[in-house]
Formats: sequence, C-alpha cells, structure tokens
Amino acid sequence: MSHQIRLAAAEDYARIMEIWESAVKATHDFLSEEDFHHFKEVIPRDYLPNLEVYLITENGEAQGFASVAEGNLEMLFIHNDMRGKGYGKKLYQFMKEETGLTKVDVNEQNPQAIGFYEKMGFKVIGRSEKDGSGKDYPLIHMSL
Repeated sequence: MSHQIRLAAAEDYARIMEIWESAVKATHDFLSEEDFHHFKEVIPRDYLPNLEVYLITENGEAQGFASVAEGNLEMLFIHNDMRGKGYGKKLYQFMKEETGLTKVDVNEQNPQAIGFYEKMGFKVIGRSEKDGSGKDYPLIHMSL
C-alpha cells in the first residue's frame, strides 16, 4: 500500500467532504436528512479551518481524513469505497503517534465504529444522551 499521510489544506476540503459524505451515508444511517445537510454545511465552514486535518492518500488521492484536538480524536473517516483495506488503522496509528490522543466519542448508533476502536484498545468510559452539538444522537465516550 503506497499510502502517504499529509496535512490538509483549504483546497482539499471538497474531497474531504466527498469522503465524509460517502462514509456517513454508509455508517450513519441514523442521521436525519436535515442534520446531514447541517453538518455538510458547518464542517467545511466552522470545523475544518480550525482543526489540523490529516489526509491519507493513495496515488495522490485522499481516501480518508482524521483530526485530533486536545487529545480527542474528533474525526476519522475513510471513503466507503476504501473501507476494510486497513486505511483507518494506518491513519489511526499515525494520529496516535503524532498527537498522543487518548479519547474518542463515538455515535452509539454506529456499532462498527465502536468495534473498530475497541480493537484499537479503547474502553468505554461513559455515555451522553446528546452529541457535541446538542442533537439527540447518543455518544459513547471511549478512552485508551
């Protein structure tokens, strides 16, 4: 796998959102249409410019992205066409080495993600009824 990991720039946002959309449609079927459009709007506007986002690329094309803030893995998404090929694990391991992350919040309704982080060594330490933006999507708090 001739992948590379690099920091994202503003010109990568369109591809990041393509990755996000493909991953979310495959794994977050619990998201309402309204909330899907809300996040699609706010992520490139309010989140990405304020985060250090890393891309995992294959032959120069981004296939996944991740970001960590204050030890919390804020986002890790792999394009649906590339799932199951080890990109998530490679990107996670890079982020862990690079940032020393220790925590992640996962949507309770996304059991695949919970399973992934358990494999990476995370344990469940708590739960919230609402997500970070106050919406009714319960979060599972996990820690290494």
